[in-house]
Amino acid sequence: MTYFVTGGTGFIGRRLVAELARRGTVYVLVRPESRAKIAGLVPHGVPPDRVVAVEGDLVREALGVSDADRARVAGRIDHVFHLGAVYDLAAPAAAAERANVAGTRHALDFAAAVGARRFHHVSSIAAAGLYRGTFTEAMFDEATGLEHPYFRTKHDSEALVRAEKRLPWRVYRPAMVVGDSTTGAIDKIDGPYYFFKLLQKLRSSWPSWLPFVGFEGGCFNCVPVDFVVAALVHLAHLDGHDGESFHLTDPRPRTVGQALNVFAKAAHAPQASVRVDAQLIGQVPTEWRVAVERFRPLRDVVDELLSGLQVPREVLTFVNYPTRFESSVTHALLAPAGIRVPPLEDYAWRLWDYWERHLDPDLSLDRSLGGAVRGRVVLVTGGSSGIGRATAARIADSGGRVLIVARDPDKLDAARAEIAARGGDVHAYSCDLTDAGGTAALVERVLREHGRVDVLVNNAGRSIRRAIEHSYERFHDYERLMQLNYFASVRLTLALLPQMVARGEGHVVNVSSIGVLSNAPRFAAYVASKAALEAFSRCAAAEYRHAGVAFTVVNMPLVRTPMIAPTRIYEQMPTIAPEEAAEMIAEAIIHRPQRIATRLGLFAQWVHLLAPKLSEVIMSTAYGMFPDTSAAMATTQSPQNPTAEAITFAKVMRGLHW
Repeated sequence: MTYFVTGGTGFIGRRLVAELARRGTVYVLVRPESRAKIAGLVPHGVPPDRVVAVEGDLVREALGVSDADRARVAGRIDHVFHLGAVYDLAAPAAAAERANVAGTRHALDFAAAVGARRFHHVSSIAAAGLYRGTFTEAMFDEATGLEHPYFRTKHDSEALVRAEKRLPWRVYRPAMVVGDSTTGAIDKIDGPYYFFKLLQKLRSSWPSWLPFVGFEGGCFNCVPVDFVVAALVHLAHLDGHDGESFHLTDPRPRTVGQALNVFAKAAHAPQASVRVDAQLIGQVPTEWRVAVERFRPLRDVVDELLSGLQVPREVLTFVNYPTRFESSVTHALLAPAGIRVPPLEDYAWRLWDYWERHLDPDLSLDRSLGGAVRGRVVLVTGGSSGIGRATAARIADSGGRVLIVARDPDKLDAARAEIAARGGDVHAYSCDLTDAGGTAALVERVLREHGRVDVLVNNAGRSIRRAIEHSYERFHDYERLMQLNYFASVRLTLALLPQMVARGEGHVVNVSSIGVLSNAPRFAAYVASKAALEAFSRCAAAEYRHAGVAFTVVNMPLVRTPMIAPTRIYEQMPTIAPEEAAEMIAEAIIHRPQRIATRLGLFAQWVHLLAPKLSEVIMSTAYGMFPDTSAAMATTQSPQNPTAEAITFAKVMRGLHW
């Protein structure tokens, strides 16, 4: 047998060429710049001369094949397989027209000119458009909803083949083609793969104990590439089926919601326990839907969500896809050869595994701290000790230029010397950040010496552990904490924002507390100051998003630093080390999320949101379990030691402030 294949270097084409080469000689249409790909199409154990390159171009008349090459294959071709096309929903209409319609016309003319015995057109289920109901293998003219360029050009190209009188033809309509069912291998993101990033994000952020509500969606049909190739080869060589079309589809179609649950299980992501029928949208009056679609704020929100998930807007067309495909004739013909579509549940995990290892768009990004700070200027307040010192060292070790700011010149110089001794690019600045004049002078000097600040880490702060009942005459405690924890951070942020906006990029990391999420008793003054900083961050994030400046809040758990040393009971409680806290800040700098928090912190927040009275009871009980310090009670008596029960409770709630 002798074959001629267009699109032979594509995803399906490569595998088809390999199978056909086991049966005979395969001529493959390639552009001159793709000629080198031919060697990779020859399967192991097959003579290299079985696969022959023919230079040409799909969009040129008669495929642009030279007279010499045309003469070389004339009268020798048994089967022409036409796979060359644009398979991109987002492709411009003109490009789809050239490749899909004009390309098919050129392939037909070429096949007739060289005397090919049969023409095999690999179409798509898209040729049915958005037909509502079941589309059979014998149907074609019944297609509806062909306004989209991709649907229209797939339908029009198939129409050209059906009108062909010069040679016998067969049409194949594959469903969405996914990776190999045995290896998961695929070379592009398409179809269901567009939703894999969403599943990945849900896996990392959605609590496993919290029910997830999804949507049912329309019809979903996908088939693995190995099935498509095996079916093409088998059907092409059967006698007596010219002029027929074959649906290479899964005979067990699912809804979009059912399919996403299959992939979610493969990804170890939460599955939708409740799915809302998306067809309910069809019950909304048309004029209302149009008004909503034209509402700019909503469009912006949708576009932002899609952008974050790397999902083209065109993919939404398939969320409520209305067409089911009947394929009984095709599967009856494939059954004797043992060719069948494997259940999606059997190979979905292979598709997910291959995508996550090879095609996840984030794999090409440098997600290391070095990639985020190398060659950049990072200013860390409170950089002489504790969290700030550990963070500065981590940044300097990763290639960032770190500027540390603190009040005590001696401690600051010691921290600078330690980081510099490790080869870090570090600069120290002594400043009382509660002083407006000192802050202004600091910013002026920093910008003069370094030109910019790319990342600001507002870490400097103080804490007071004192019950409100012991604070009736100590309003100054609240003022002191607001001055440093809130006003100083905001003042410095406001001073550095203009240069970030002017450059169109910047990042502000505000170190907050887990106490804001848990509403920690005895820390009303501290939590209130940090909550104010969080509120500022959320407002600023919305205002400066368009300017390229991000804001991240880090809800830090209890860290063993000099700040908590005066509270003796913390010596018996579990805490994290400054280096662990620095890793949380590093994660914030790398990924630039809105919030970084521990799972316990997020759990406390969810409990407060969903059951505020329960949260209050838990915090009130804990308040009674832990004693006040002598300083808090303004007494010289030794404080009561925490009970074994309290210590156990603290270990279970590791990281919370008590």
